[in-house]
Amino acid sequence: MTAKSSKISRRPVSGVFLLNKPLGLSSNGVLQKVRWLFRAQKAGHTGALDPLATGLLPICLGEATKFSHYLLDSTKRYQTVVKLGQVTTTGDVEGKVVQSRSVPPLTRDMLELVLDGFRGDIQQVPPMYSALKRDGRPLYELARQGIEIEREARPVTIHALKLVDFDTESLTLDVTCSKGTYIRVLGEDIGEALGCGGHLTALHRVQTGHFELVPEYTLEYLEQLNETERDMLLLAPYAPVDYLPQVQIPEGRLKYFCNGQESNIDHDAVPEVLVFEGERCLGLAEITDKKRLVPKRLLNL
Repeated sequence: MTAKSSKISRRPVSGVFLLNKPLGLSSNGVLQKVRWLFRAQKAGHTGALDPLATGLLPICLGEATKFSHYLLDSTKRYQTVVKLGQVTTTGDVEGKVVQSRSVPPLTRDMLELVLDGFRGDIQQVPPMYSALKRDGRPLYELARQGIEIEREARPVTIHALKLVDFDTESLTLDVTCSKGTYIRVLGEDIGEALGCGGHLTALHRVQTGHFELVPEYTLEYLEQLNETERDMLLLAPYAPVDYLPQVQIPEGRLKYFCNGQESNIDHDAVPEVLVFEGERCLGLAEITDKKRLVPKRLLNL
């Protein structure tokens, strides 16, 4: 039974589910499946993974979608395998092999020297097989028609790049990187730096922002649970920003805040703060240097 073929009653459930995305399904496909299982009125993911990729895909339900952009912009960590000696059209195993070259003898010292050139702030040219748009059209649509256009290099940051393992024709890497980094391009560029080219054969995301992968949180696991058990797996709607400082709403100011109005608060200036009434999160606000509490994003819980 699929989400498309079933008519179900939606409900205003809110929270974050840390899905372990399976191989072969699109991010939107698993998003709709999770939304259907929770009967959620609203849902969104926090940074797409290609069908080839697996691992952590935080799903925001209901009011949690108001904070999803914080995860879109966050640091990500991946484990990946780069096959050397072959260049493909897509930069991964799904593409057609367009070039084959011999792989030089590999040593850890030589590999570490090459990898060091990719650590820190680097420039990266986005791939043609990507969702970036040119004149309103995704680049992957042009690529499928055999059209290649010039793309400008963009700055990204490789916070950490660890050589986990290697053999005569492949590298296993652990990569922590900034928003906008294409691991496929990183694999291709490392292959070029080694003089033999390369492409990804596996990509697994293990961290998004401060969220870490929970391996057992699969679609199959969700399907085995009843609705109450599923709800118990949800993190709080404000979980994407639960690292921010928290304040209690001043007495008598609840109505003003919930109406989106500024009010006084005896607190030092803070650019972003979570506002609570007891244990209930009311939303996100700014406290100005004039001790004004300014609502920025309200939660309807």
